[in-house]
Formats: sequence, structure tokens, C-alpha cells
Amino acid sequence: MTDAEWAQVKASMPVPAWLEGRGGRPEAYCHREMVDAVRYLVDNGAKWRAMPVDLPAPRKVYDLFRRWSRHGYVRELYQRLRRLQRKREGRAAEPSAGIMDAQSVDGSETYPAATRGIDGNKRRDGRYLEPVLACPSCV
Repeated sequence: MTDAEWAQVKASMPVPAWLEGRGGRPEAYCHREMVDAVRYLVDNGAKWRAMPVDLPAPRKVYDLFRRWSRHGYVRELYQRLRRLQRKREGRAAEPSAGIMDAQSVDGSETYPAATRGIDGNKRRDGRYLEPVLACPSCV
């Protein structure tokens, strides 16, 4: 991550409790190193224990990521960075449209019969999912 990218990420990160005087002790690792470690894992699809030795200890990275996820900091950071990028592109901070998509998933005996059915058009036995996605031009 470049210094310019880190400056934007750092400005968007939630402030730790100990910096605001709400108690707790400072964390042992630099947040930039931790974010770099998580980005490495996501980018390479690596396992937690397969991290290079020049990154912080896998257990520390996992604990921090789990704690941030549990408190909603990861989602909050993502939302802030997304809004910042959309404003930079001259668009509204929030998407204004969505796409309804459909997907048939093969069923098996592990799914309850009440949630399975037959998609006659595709001739499949299974579940039918209809997630709503933000359209690519809006995200």
C-alpha cells in the first residue's frame, strides 16, 4: 500500500478507544501492518497460518480482524472508503439503483424439503435464490 493510499485508509479508520480516552491499552502492532497483512491474505487467497514472516504474527492479525469485524469496524471502513471513492468520481455517496438477479442452486438431501423446489425452466431440483445487487455502474 502506498503512503497516499494509507493516508486515505487511516483517515477513514475508526479511532481506537484508548486514543479517545475510553480505556484499554494501546495495541502492540501498527494498524498499517495489520491492514497490509489482511490485504495480503485476501489478495493471495492464503491461509492465516501461511503468512510471510515479515508480516505480524498470524494469530495477532486474526484476533484484530475478528475484533474489528465483531464491532463492525471492517464494514464501517469499507463503507467510508466506498463513499469517498464515489464522491471522488462525482457520484452520490450511496447507490441509487439495484439489480435483481436469480440463481438456481443444486439441491441435496441436506436442505430441508420445505426450502427446495423444482425450477421447471432450468429443469433443476434445488433452491432458487434472488439476491439484490447494487448495479456495477452504481458501486
